[in-house]
Amino acid sequence: MPLDPTDRKLLAALQRDGRASMEALSQLVHLSARATLNRVRKLEADGHIEGYRAVLARASLGEHVSVFAEIALKDQRRATAQRFERHMLACPEVVACYLISGRYDYLVRVACRDLAHYRDLTSVWLDDVTLGIEKIMTNTELQTVKEFAGFPLPLVKP
Repeated sequence: MPLDPTDRKLLAALQRDGRASMEALSQLVHLSARATLNRVRKLEADGHIEGYRAVLARASLGEHVSVFAEIALKDQRRATAQRFERHMLACPEVVACYLISGRYDYLVRVACRDLAHYRDLTSVWLDDVTLGIEKIMTNTELQTVKEFAGFPLPLVKP
């Protein structure tokens, strides 16, 4: 079933505040708390909501540097990409990894204590021939202008 306007309102509200009470959500969508809870549970069961998490204040984590690494692999074989992706998934410093088109194969966002930590991490990656990395182009974040806060959910008119 496609999402109706009420579902979209609920999803938009939950993206803004995943801890919103059913009472607050029910007032937003003009349904009873029970009907709203049933809709939210259905959205979860249908896979529209993958989970809930806390967004941490980055400043509270102490000094760190955020780096965007554009990574090109030596070849495009499926096995090479799978090994690389498994390694990125297991690396705690990698906070996001995207397969992209263009001159590079992946865009990886890395959070490290400092640039020396990042240099050591990527040196290990480059030395590991099983990862198949040809080159890494590094872009250091100077300031976050806008952080990801959810996907746009235009309301569909009934």
